[in-house]
Amino acid sequence: MEFQPTRSITKDNPYRICFVCLGNICRSPTAEGIFQHKVKERGLGSFFYVDSAGTGAYHVGEKANATSRSVADSHGVPLLSRARQFDYDDFNDFDLILAMDASNYANIMTLKPGTTTAQVEMMRRFDPQGTSDDVPDPYYGGLNGFEDVFSILERSSEELLNQLIPHLLNE
Repeated sequence: MEFQPTRSITKDNPYRICFVCLGNICRSPTAEGIFQHKVKERGLGSFFYVDSAGTGAYHVGEKANATSRSVADSHGVPLLSRARQFDYDDFNDFDLILAMDASNYANIMTLKPGTTTAQVEMMRRFDPQGTSDDVPDPYYGGLNGFEDVFSILERSSEELLNQLIPHLLNE
């Protein structure tokens, strides 16, 4: 099923996306970096604002996990963000909030105000090869876990971008 954003996307009103995992040091900054990279490659940077956050405050202010950075660097994707905690105001600041797993989705939904227009989705909704709703946490999985997560997020980001492109307006 194709994703339908709640509004058209213009350069004057960029579409705002926040990727969310638990600590904001592995999955969500990787998704942020990949999506930013894909947008830049296609010359669409002015149509999107991209960020990431964690539902927990465990790593606020820290760089992405060193292995996440190393794997992303090996694919030509820089991870430059610093960890921050997802909060209530993010529902006003973002159009689309993408949870990395069911636990993060539940945590996000407990904060969601009834008046928000922000859409909350699972990241793997966009994975054409998805066999699970969750992007696995690579933190304890060794290098292969980080490579697998990068591949999942790359596929999902590509499909997300492909589904958003028809909603871009050149005004």
